[in-house]
Amino acid sequence: MNKIAKFEKVSFEQFKNDWINTYGDENINEIQSIYNNIKLPTRATKESAGYDFKAPTTIYLEPNETIKIPTGIRTKIAEGWVLMCYPRSGLGFKCRLQLNNTVGIIDSDYYDSKNEGHIFAKITNDSNEGKSIYVDNGEGFMQGVFTPFGITEDDEDDKKEIRNGGIGSTSKK
Repeated sequence: MNKIAKFEKVSFEQFKNDWINTYGDENINEIQSIYNNIKLPTRATKESAGYDFKAPTTIYLEPNETIKIPTGIRTKIAEGWVLMCYPRSGLGFKCRLQLNNTVGIIDSDYYDSKNEGHIFAKITNDSNEGKSIYVDNGEGFMQGVFTPFGITEDDEDDKKEIRNGGIGSTSKK
């Protein structure tokens, strides 16, 4: 197996700022504890392709509810690779848990963004069967798969733009 990436936690200050920007003062007294208990993504078995992202806090979603989750995680990825994020298979299949952007794409240059490459997940309970989704603190809710990518023969290797943000940052001028 190619070892092409490394997961890390973002700094406490980055996590705290992102948590407050996402949830306001909700759980403000618990932010340090939430941060301390963040677990790096892991594979469940030797042959698992996906790294399970663990919920930093309990998640409960009624049908059609959405939540944005600051995971506290960043990843350093080798050039030529990308991390693709999906709902955990069981939650997607049984409960119709969906990532709002369908597939999260984490490029290698995201690591150096001004937000420390903090990976967020915006998820929705898309149940049409009235099922609620409950994910306990520390339980996997999303999985990330590293995959290589290619570029076209006529792609000019003179890209000078530097990423400096999160979702949609490469289209901002």
